[in-house]
Amino acid sequence: MKVLSDKNQTETGLTKVGFEQLFDAYYDELQHFIYFKSGDTDVAEDIVQDVFLKVWEMRSTVRGETARALLYTIAANLFSNRYKRMKLNLKLQQSIVEDRTFETPEFEMEIKEFDRKLQRVISELNENNRTVFLMNRMDQMTYNEIAASLNISVKAVEKRMKKALEHVRKEIEQKF
Repeated sequence: MKVLSDKNQTETGLTKVGFEQLFDAYYDELQHFIYFKSGDTDVAEDIVQDVFLKVWEMRSTVRGETARALLYTIAANLFSNRYKRMKLNLKLQQSIVEDRTFETPEFEMEIKEFDRKLQRVISELNENNRTVFLMNRMDQMTYNEIAASLNISVKAVEKRMKKALEHVRKEIEQKF
């Protein structure tokens, strides 16, 4: 099914009208796809919105003939990442509950202090390095996804991440 006409697509990407056509044509279809995988309409809606946000951010490189496959690939990857993150959070919560019986008030204070220091160290990073660090560590984005999102090269992402990690390690080691 051809959704985009040639006038709604530049040589290298989508126009605003082309993006709107893509959105109108595939929003419901993608939402059903993710709902089938997750069984949760809220999750499906969130993921589909994230899919179109990513496509909008990379609209200059989207080709009409591959747009549908791109949408499904991004949707599947976002769902997979969310599922993995939920699974990891569940494991962490279970381990915290299991370990609670052994925690002392001193241990809990140390954890809170460490968390405050870590937040401060992260806030000290320059904006570019902090953005890459948080996108990778908190949003679980790959270097390729970060590069596409920020319109920079993967090498630039690697360099920023390296600087961020070096700073965090140095500061944390000094504090403990």
